[in-house]
Amino acid sequence: MGNPAAAQEGDSPVSDEEVEETTIGGTLKTRDAEGEDVFVEGVTMIVRLSVASDSPNAGTEVGQAVTDAEGVWRVALPTDEFVITGNSNTPTAAFDVELVEATLPEEVPLRNEGRNVLEGIEVDINETKNTLFPLGEAVENTDNTIEAVQLFVDGIKLGLIIAMCSIGLSLIFGTTGLTNFAHGESVTFGAMIAFIVHMVYPGRIFGIPGTSSLIFAALVAVVISGLSGWAFNEFVWKRLRNKGASLISALVVSIGLSIFIRYIFLYQYGGRARFYRDYQIQEKIDFGVFSLAPKDIFIIVFSIFVLVCVGLALQKTRAGKAMRAVADNRDLAESSGIDVESVIKWVWITGSGLAGLGGVLFGMTESINWEMGFRLLLLMFAGVTLGGLGTAYGALFGSLLVGIFIQMITLPDWFPNDMKNVGALLALVLILLVRPQGLLGRSERIG
Repeated sequence: MGNPAAAQEGDSPVSDEEVEETTIGGTLKTRDAEGEDVFVEGVTMIVRLSVASDSPNAGTEVGQAVTDAEGVWRVALPTDEFVITGNSNTPTAAFDVELVEATLPEEVPLRNEGRNVLEGIEVDINETKNTLFPLGEAVENTDNTIEAVQLFVDGIKLGLIIAMCSIGLSLIFGTTGLTNFAHGESVTFGAMIAFIVHMVYPGRIFGIPGTSSLIFAALVAVVISGLSGWAFNEFVWKRLRNKGASLISALVVSIGLSIFIRYIFLYQYGGRARFYRDYQIQEKIDFGVFSLAPKDIFIIVFSIFVLVCVGLALQKTRAGKAMRAVADNRDLAESSGIDVESVIKWVWITGSGLAGLGGVLFGMTESINWEMGFRLLLLMFAGVTLGGLGTAYGALFGSLLVGIFIQMITLPDWFPNDMKNVGALLALVLILLVRPQGLLGRSERIG
């Protein structure tokens, strides 16, 4: 937890009329000998304005709470200390949270002695912030079979998210030949649009009930991401094509756009990771050999549904058949009467919309930050290349393999978790040495 940025001259305070609810809290629980969750009741939690802040009220207590029968506690935060600092557009304040150890049951000690105070917890206006205090002894899983199944399921979830993001990348390459390095920023853009709609506009938007939910925010993000794809094609890539720019020139432009847009995100959004208010902390559902939170189940089922719909659209609809025809042979498709430019336009809209949706789902599993799409970009390229360049089904199949491999490679104790992405890229190199066209790609004769 970093210390909050000091309030500078010109920082703007926030009035109570501008906010609906700003709270900090959490759930205290431990595990019994059988590995079942046990909620800890009756523990006192004290929230103070962070001693690291520059406020004259630093260290002042702002509220107390006692955990209930389900271990839940929450304290409403005063908004007069929230200010806009640095490049962020969101008012923020920092707080210290103390767990009063004397109120803990004797049989439930803190896992880390002396760490009963969390300092400098940054909270955005209208945010419901959750904290974590590890209690009891850490329970180690000694069953390698259960761990392997859990990693496999986690890999499927990651692979589906990568596939959602990379289908557009593959179709854009197939229809235009462009290797779009700025595609990762479409992922970040979608996640950030959903965050802004979900967090900055609480309650109702235009008086419509329920419009602050993450589901509504995701719909807005998909639409705006699709429109951004149309705008980029219309005002950048189409003009480059009409001027006869080479693919190498377009590749360099995409790299420059990627860097430029990424640092715009950093300037406007800030470097700190954010989280969606909905679905932050959920109890996992135990399926015996693996467990998943409800949001993870939704991500897997919803991703499969969307990808199946995309596959059916490519197979059954006229637009989908035209996309496949242009990707297969642009010149032949154009001579057959297909409006290639119209097809490319819809590829950009669809691909960018799917990338934005993938960004929202990825933000639900991890966090939202200015370079999240860039971190996924290499994995998207790996999935697209592994499956076969230019094919939507190849992108899906390759992305699933990449996601599963990334998670499963951490199963051996000797392989560090921080290097799992490197392992996936190494596997990509080895597979392409055997099959250069990718697993679902077609071999072509050169010369």
